[in-house]
Amino acid sequence: MQPVTYKGRIVDKPWGHELIWAHTDRYVGKILHIKKGESLSYQYHRVKDETVQLLAGVLEMDLEIDEGRTTVRFVPGDCLHITPGMKHRMTAVEECDVLEVSTPELDDVVRLEDRYGRAGT
Repeated sequence: MQPVTYKGRIVDKPWGHELIWAHTDRYVGKILHIKKGESLSYQYHRVKDETVQLLAGVLEMDLEIDEGRTTVRFVPGDCLHITPGMKHRMTAVEECDVLEVSTPELDDVVRLEDRYGRAGT
């Protein structure tokens, strides 16, 4: 059996870009590059389950836990498991690289707030 290679692909985003380095029918691996001062949507996923680890930079993560919103500061090495329904948003205090491994539902994003006009998509 021949090994399968995957060169990865870059997906431009208004906050930076994603490097999708693995994509199978069971999981996806990405590195999110978030520009300083930029943020992703305040969002949740219906099915997608993901774990993130901050590789470089300083990140603030807005989370809704038990119906209360809180902000947690991440430094390199910090990790978070984001389960379906968990509301969250990443904001780069410094330029950041975030490792994300998730289930493969890439389009499973419910945007509640978005500074780039994508809320509700």
